[in-house]
Amino acid sequence: MRPLRCKELVELVTDYLEDRLSRREQKRFEAHLAVCGGCTAYIAQMRETIRLTGTVGDLRIPEPIRLDLLEAFRGWNASRA
Repeated sequence: MRPLRCKELVELVTDYLEDRLSRREQKRFEAHLAVCGGCTAYIAQMRETIRLTGTVGDLRIPEPIRLDLLEAFRGWNASRA
């Protein structure tokens, strides 16, 4: 079984946290976590973000800021293609 690389782990993190990986992929994922402190910290941050997001109330973002954010993310997505 080929070891998982950090970049691959990041791509699988949602499936891992939602328990949607195959048993084999889950073992590769957890084997990588056992030896990579950076990815272990990343998973902990993702879990904390999920936990905190569940406690955030309804956010009212002023329209000009919302439009600026949408435009920024459109540009970010296009630059990754």
